[in-house]
Amino acid sequence: MTPFGARIRSLRDERGITLKKMAEDLGISAAYLSAMEHGKRPRPRPNLVRQICGYFNVIWDDADELQALAQRWRPKVAIDTGGLSPRATEVANLLAQRISRLSEQRLDAIISILSSDEDREARTIEPSYRGRSRRE
Repeated sequence: MTPFGARIRSLRDERGITLKKMAEDLGISAAYLSAMEHGKRPRPRPNLVRQICGYFNVIWDDADELQALAQRWRPKVAIDTGGLSPRATEVANLLAQRISRLSEQRLDAIISILSSDEDREARTIEPSYRGRSRRE
């Protein structure tokens, strides 16, 4: 199951909506919705993600989160380390070999490390407004 699929299932469960009912309301088959939740279908199109956001009445940060999860949709991941350092290849290989044995706590730690690196990179790319008004 992809994080997107897990979030959809969680939203359905929180609201007591069956898979069949949601599929019917969205105009898709229950088989398709189930396969989407389990990561056995291609990435959902942006209009379907927006439709799902509207269906659950999620807005702002929750809708952004759902859209970001859909963008990171890859149930079968391949990591191309060509041109990277031998250490990068070692990390990719170790992760591939051991991911099935990692606890949720360790996965959370890895996500935290990788997310904080991504946040730092984003901050260095975005312009800084410190000491200036946004109108400048």
